[in-house]
Amino acid sequence: MEINLSAWQRYLNEIPDKALELGGRVVLALVVFLIGMQFIRLIRTVIKKALRRSHAEKGLVQFLDSFIKTTLYLVLIAMILRGFGLDATSVAALIGTVGVAIGLAVQGSLSNLAGGVLIILLKPFKVGDYIKEDRFGNEGTVNEIDLIYTKLLTLDNREIILPNGTLANASMTNVTANPIRRLDISVTVSVETDVLKAKTLLTEVLEAEQAIIKEKDYFAYVNELIYGGVVLGIRCWVNSADLFKTKCSLNENIKIAFDKAGIVLARRKPLAIDDK
Repeated sequence: MEINLSAWQRYLNEIPDKALELGGRVVLALVVFLIGMQFIRLIRTVIKKALRRSHAEKGLVQFLDSFIKTTLYLVLIAMILRGFGLDATSVAALIGTVGVAIGLAVQGSLSNLAGGVLIILLKPFKVGDYIKEDRFGNEGTVNEIDLIYTKLLTLDNREIILPNGTLANASMTNVTANPIRRLDISVTVSVETDVLKAKTLLTEVLEAEQAIIKEKDYFAYVNELIYGGVVLGIRCWVNSADLFKTKCSLNENIKIAFDKAGIVLARRKPLAIDDK
């Protein structure tokens, strides 16, 4: 019993020293972590500036920054663990075990990581492009390509966050990939309308619109004959950035020109009860 009491007494006597040693290591780990954070921030800043000077795409800069940040923080955590007495082999084994466990738990995130790599390498879109993904119908301007997610900004300033795996494995439309786009507008006039006169007015509206690329074909045409009306159309080419503004301008000017000429737009056919 005396031996056991002596061992217990020695253990109690060692507690303050061990607590002080552990506290010192914790404080040192915090200091190392804070210094490491500043060092990582400095490295990221230097690399981002170097990439921008080399005129790298914004999406590539964002992706590499996320990758470097994650890698450096893992290295920093490994260094701190070594400060608590774990050797390099133990740290590597611990990181490997944790990595396997996390990998099994977040298989979707790994798929998104692979998707992000594919997006950066194959470049189906870049930051600043307007895209529409077909699986869920989301669309917007690409604002950021991160390690796991891509962020879109909608026209009404909402942010949509999409997994890279979804974008890499689904069909999509890159609306602004090409510098110019074709613009088609349809307008339905009453069946009594002088079609040739209406086509002449539409052509005049097209010729007066400065945003239209005059070097490419632009024309007015009869698109379809329907019950109670004639569907006319115009076709032209504009710069992708000017598409929406030009469409609105043409619609307004067509209405003004038709009103001055006394051309009446066809009324929509009322819905039957069975159609509602």
